[in-house]
Amino acid sequence: MSGNKNRDALAGELLAVTRALKEHRLNAGTAGNVSVRCDGGFLITPSGRLPERCSAADMVWMTMDGVAKGAGGVVPSSEWRVHRDIYASVPEAGAVVHAHSPFATALACQRADIPPFHYMIALFGGGSVRCAAYATFGTEALSKNALAALVGRSACLLANHGMVAYGRSLAHALAQAIELETLCGQYWRACQPGPPVLLSEEEMAEALERFQHYGDGMRGFKP
Repeated sequence: MSGNKNRDALAGELLAVTRALKEHRLNAGTAGNVSVRCDGGFLITPSGRLPERCSAADMVWMTMDGVAKGAGGVVPSSEWRVHRDIYASVPEAGAVVHAHSPFATALACQRADIPPFHYMIALFGGGSVRCAAYATFGTEALSKNALAALVGRSACLLANHGMVAYGRSLAHALAQAIELETLCGQYWRACQPGPPVLLSEEEMAEALERFQHYGDGMRGFKP
């Protein structure tokens, strides 16, 4: 019974974060998806449904074998493999956000990594934010490409698609996605006069070290 109560509570939080992504202009319409680790599997947003027209009961629980259960036959997001594979590969990941946010998506269409133009890049665990190689949405290939780009990182771009970020919790994953979109917007603007001046390896190494003790929200979190 306690597990069911926990799942119900997490479903409500998942719905709230899904709606928050739209409020923060990280997603529009039915784009993007969110999940949270739960009961040996994960809860994920449904496919093709507007957040404002969803209820907590529409959140789909899936096993790690990729089997959707409950939710009255509601179909899970087509990107469930990306979420499942992150949970399987990263024990620290408690929630995953996938968004088609404007600046991240625009940069993803350039199929280039985001270099260390700003020290906040270190927030995601390394000296750059990688862009995963292109693959069709909803495929195993996309999931594999995303995992490759996420090695040592907690976020990446998806070529010609958008972004994905994970965190310890739904609130943390949302914060990661917001910060990544903010940095993407800053990088886009910084590139307008020409290539920005990048931080050196030594400067980024110092920033990465400092981020190990940066605020309560990051303490102890290593992608």
